[in-house]
Amino acid sequence: MKFTLGWLKDHLDTMASLNDISERLTSLGLEVESVKDRAAVYAPFFVAYVEKAEKHPDADRLKVCVVDTGKGKVQVVCGAPNARTGMKGIFAPEGSLIPGTGTVLKKGVIRGQESCGMLVSEREMGLSDQHEGIIEVPQHVAVGTPFASLYGLDDPVIEIGLTPNRPDCAGVRGIARDLAASGLGALRDFQNVKTKGAFESPVNVTIETPQACPQFLGRYIRNVKNGPSPQWMQDRLKAVGLRPISALVDITNYVSLDLCRPLHVFDADRLKGHIVVRSARKGETLAALNGKSYDLDDGMTAVCDDSGVLGLGGIVGGESTGCSDDTVNVFIECAYFDPAQTARTGRRLAIDSDARYRFERGVDPAFTTQGMDIATKLVLDFCGGEPSAVVSAGTEAEWRRNIAFNPLYVEKLGGCVVGENDQRAILESLGFTIAGKSPAWAVTPPSWRGDIAGQADLVEEIVRVNGYGRITPVSLTRTPAATVLTETARVARARKVRAALAARGMDECVTWSFLSTERAALFGANDGKAVSALKILNPISSELDQMRPGLLPNLIEAAGRNQDKGFADTALFEVGPAFITQRPDGQVLVAAGLRSGCCGPRHWSGAGVSRSVDLFDAKADAMAILEACGFSAESAQITRDAPSWYHPGRSGVLRLGNNVLARFGDIHPALMETFGLKDSASGFEVFLDAIPASKKKGTARALLTLAAFQPISRDFAFLV
Repeated sequence: MKFTLGWLKDHLDTMASLNDISERLTSLGLEVESVKDRAAVYAPFFVAYVEKAEKHPDADRLKVCVVDTGKGKVQVVCGAPNARTGMKGIFAPEGSLIPGTGTVLKKGVIRGQESCGMLVSEREMGLSDQHEGIIEVPQHVAVGTPFASLYGLDDPVIEIGLTPNRPDCAGVRGIARDLAASGLGALRDFQNVKTKGAFESPVNVTIETPQACPQFLGRYIRNVKNGPSPQWMQDRLKAVGLRPISALVDITNYVSLDLCRPLHVFDADRLKGHIVVRSARKGETLAALNGKSYDLDDGMTAVCDDSGVLGLGGIVGGESTGCSDDTVNVFIECAYFDPAQTARTGRRLAIDSDARYRFERGVDPAFTTQGMDIATKLVLDFCGGEPSAVVSAGTEAEWRRNIAFNPLYVEKLGGCVVGENDQRAILESLGFTIAGKSPAWAVTPPSWRGDIAGQADLVEEIVRVNGYGRITPVSLTRTPAATVLTETARVARARKVRAALAARGMDECVTWSFLSTERAALFGANDGKAVSALKILNPISSELDQMRPGLLPNLIEAAGRNQDKGFADTALFEVGPAFITQRPDGQVLVAAGLRSGCCGPRHWSGAGVSRSVDLFDAKADAMAILEACGFSAESAQITRDAPSWYHPGRSGVLRLGNNVLARFGDIHPALMETFGLKDSASGFEVFLDAIPASKKKGTARALLTLAAFQPISRDFAFLV
């Protein structure tokens, strides 16, 4: 969440410094991630007058300009087509850092003409992508005027890392409310504006899915004149990274950022009939305002008219009814959409928008009517027009709830003492209402705090506003070492397996728990056993879209990456889960390993330990794991029914009857080719949960008892 200091002061009456505000925000839990003082960045640049601009003697497209900086005259070689005598522009002196390019300006000679400084374009100043001409400044602006003040760039930009439980602070007013409650100023009174309608709206609204959209307000405004929004609004939107588009669009963006009240404006002349909020039908499509087209599914919240879907409720509008410079009549939407439904639709279609960001966290359900009035006033102020009466469908979403609260709970849970009067003052300054007497307060959270659900939440509000720094530090007392073994049998078994494999010269890996669907199919993930349910709906990558059916695929990929970097001989293992089905017992603990290349270093004689790995190495590793788990590996039966990813003639299965303990063998040649492995490779998979528990009480050897005397060796010879 980004905002400027001046924007914050529209809602907060304070004399606090930028540093004090930043520190207080972080202490309130609204962690400041960055503060950008743009006045310092743009300090070197100012308005200058082009006294003379003549054609460069040795270049057709360059001009030699004499620039009056107010402190003297300098010569600048400029290639902009709009550079001319008598204009005013923005001058960058020698030694200044150009924000848009990151280069430091140096004095130079261009085609034989000295150039000291430059006249800059919007792209060079980081204002836009416009670079075909230099910035032109109106003639009434005095020479020497700082660039930052001229373009509203002297207002610092603050960025906070907003946690998902604070939707109220997704608007600047919510942030100001928190600062005021902490004593860093006073919250300015909100201007209540109400606009009466001059006629009945020709567009009506119907809600068919009240669970997804409890309330929808609309207002028709005719004879508007769309155009650029005021400069102050454009400056603020640019400061937080939004591109000004037009007054109608900028109003919706501004109100969303200022008051956490997302809006949408339709071009009313493009509507076909009335507005209907309903569930989308599978097969319907939406050409959205972000330039993309989406295929909709059943259950998504769609805002429609007689022609079809116009937008997705709480997420994005459609191109077909978007506003343009030719828009004359508009229909304003101010609605409340269900957070869970909005989040599901947004995730399914992978749409990230400012509206979704706020609706899925929960906007203020009681601010719908007031939000419509504010939007109406801004449209009338910027674009003119005549408003209709507000049309309304549905009712305000229920938000009122009482929380039983004992003020003594603050000390018990928060570890600090806060007086009851101070607790009451903090909660009331945040918008809470309190009824009853201590120790049985009945606290009602405000409509904009849907995250407050119980006593612990109220304690957090009191403690954070009171100040975490006021909690008295208490040293932890050292307790005697635990004498009872806390390690579970499963964890102990995994630890012993890791130690055994490391002792056999293998390196432990930790790989992703997912892999591609194509690779999973090679290891039994598409065998008709409902494993397709393990496909990930929102994968972090198209190559990691299914839960792994085993650990070998990732180990084979790791060995391939090592080979590509010149490490042909690898011995890798991993202990972790494999995902077989969706059922609770469908996740199994597996120890898997892979050896590739040679089993040891090369010898100068060509003999010794330098040989290619084979299935017997994998078998020895698997049996070592069984022994480490307290099972006699020699008692296991060996069968030849290894799965398809092993070589059919060089593989085996260790089992006890129907209980499969382990699988081992050479990797199938076709798989080797698929994964790009050039040398031989053998692997194993041991199912740790399938190994029977050891019947021995312990696996440790008896303590060694040595004689008290030093041993002496003698060689005797007898003559008989």
